Amino acid sequence: MSTTVLAQATAGSSPILNISIFLIFVIGTLGIVFYVNSRHAKKTAADFYTAGGGFSGTQNGFAIAGDYLSAASFLGIAGAIAVNGYDGFLYSIGFLVAWLVALLLVAELMRNTGRFTMGDVLAFRMRQRPVRAAAATSTLAVSFFYLLAQMAGAGALVSLLLGVSGAFAEGVVIAVVGAVMIIYVLVGGMRGTTWVQMIKAVLLITGVLIMTIWALAIFGFNFSGLLGAAVNANPEDGAALLSPGLQYGASTTSKIDFISLGIALVLGTAGLPHVLMRFYTVPTAKEARRSVEWAIWLIGLFYLFTLVIGYAAGALVGADTISRAPGKVNSAAPLLAFELGGPILLGIIAAVAFATILAVVAGLTITASASFAHDVYINVIKHGDVKDTEATQVRVARRTAIVIGIVAILGGILARNQNVAFLVALAFAVAASANLPTILYSLFWRRFNTTGALFSIYGGLAITLLLIIFSPVVSGKGPEAATPSIFPNSDFMLFPLSNPGLVSIPASFLLGAIGTWVGQKRHDESKFAEMEVRSLTGAHIAKAEAH
Repeated sequence: MSTTVLAQATAGSSPILNISIFLIFVIGTLGIVFYVNSRHAKKTAADFYTAGGGFSGTQNGFAIAGDYLSAASFLGIAGAIAVNGYDGFLYSIGFLVAWLVALLLVAELMRNTGRFTMGDVLAFRMRQRPVRAAAATSTLAVSFFYLLAQMAGAGALVSLLLGVSGAFAEGVVIAVVGAVMIIYVLVGGMRGTTWVQMIKAVLLITGVLIMTIWALAIFGFNFSGLLGAAVNANPEDGAALLSPGLQYGASTTSKIDFISLGIALVLGTAGLPHVLMRFYTVPTAKEARRSVEWAIWLIGLFYLFTLVIGYAAGALVGADTISRAPGKVNSAAPLLAFELGGPILLGIIAAVAFATILAVVAGLTITASASFAHDVYINVIKHGDVKDTEATQVRVARRTAIVIGIVAILGGILARNQNVAFLVALAFAVAASANLPTILYSLFWRRFNTTGALFSIYGGLAITLLLIIFSPVVSGKGPEAATPSIFPNSDFMLFPLSNPGLVSIPASFLLGAIGTWVGQKRHDESKFAEMEVRSLTGAHIAKAEAH
């Protein structure tokens, strides 16, 4: 396809119309946050972190879907399918299958054992201060990589929406996203953020449903016809779009990279702190299970829609046009919206996607700030001895949210040209390497101890970060690459895989075992027994609520 769509979408559409739709969404969601906050005058730590556990499983399922279906799911996966076909859809498979791991291994047990954060679970039968500090460090690292992806998506999306380009303009856009995100968290806490996530999930799924039906209607609701059109519109790749190997089959290294990516995606969800924290917003373990069940249905439905949207973007817009648009592959879905329904549909879909980003970054920010305030400030720095602890935690969490927002803005500016689905995959690799082994060992291995936890968290985190720094993601791929490195004009690449999961995840499990055997040999049998009872029954929660 010619560059006509690109020119129209970035210049011919009405910036005034687009910004008006954008403002309606932002003002509307901020209004919801203020309203929900005003109805609940109680400002305890439990209310700020977990909304007092007052949401039902169905509500939380929609909120989880809203939290999980990020810019990576909408912008990144649609673009990956449009450009790389079958290999792009593999992201969807990994993201969805991961929920089975979360449902079977961690959802109910984490809900029964913890209170606010992942650190509550990991530190239960370990030495409190070092393990909480390690859990908070890991939480902040995962949140940072996830925030990079959302900020990069926001820069691409709003640049396209407003017809602006260039590093400065996209940087300003990312800064605005960060500012609105901070307001969400400061004003609404977890309660306001959850309502925004629920509404966003409904809007997003409705939006992609409309685009899916519209795109299929063009081809007479013949999916095979749509696939054929995608092949014909991209003669360079042709039928390779319909079979594995276009992105990950060119060499042995790329095939191994795909295996590494798949492992990180499947195991990463069960270690994502902002997903784990959502299990504390429901009153019982039964509701936690129901949350995941609803989330799986909603997320699975959404990914089926992105398969149609991705190939439709390849057929109607063209991979070449997508690759040269602001934000590159992240612009596939908005460009398809413009091709289908002109400036109005572009504005609506882009605004919905922007609301998606705001809801996700708000959830990430509140998780990271809660972990710092609850685990580090209260339990490590102050040894739990703080006057007016509830108010202090909330105050520290809000200040932390501001700092996290500023760091996310700076990181998002550097990563603005990366595929957001791939950036999220890096967050999954960090979560699966630093968090999941420690969580599973803590819940199921009687012998596991503090040294093992520290080896697993810090070792897994250090290995993952080191491999990412020296991977093609950071340097080695020049500015002309389809997805250039963060520093495209430098080359200090030493590790050939773009995703480190294949190395870092087994290494973290191994380090946890080594640390356990070289650490203190004695362990508290009664503590493990108590944790086992708590994780399976949630008895301590019922007792606390009774009092």
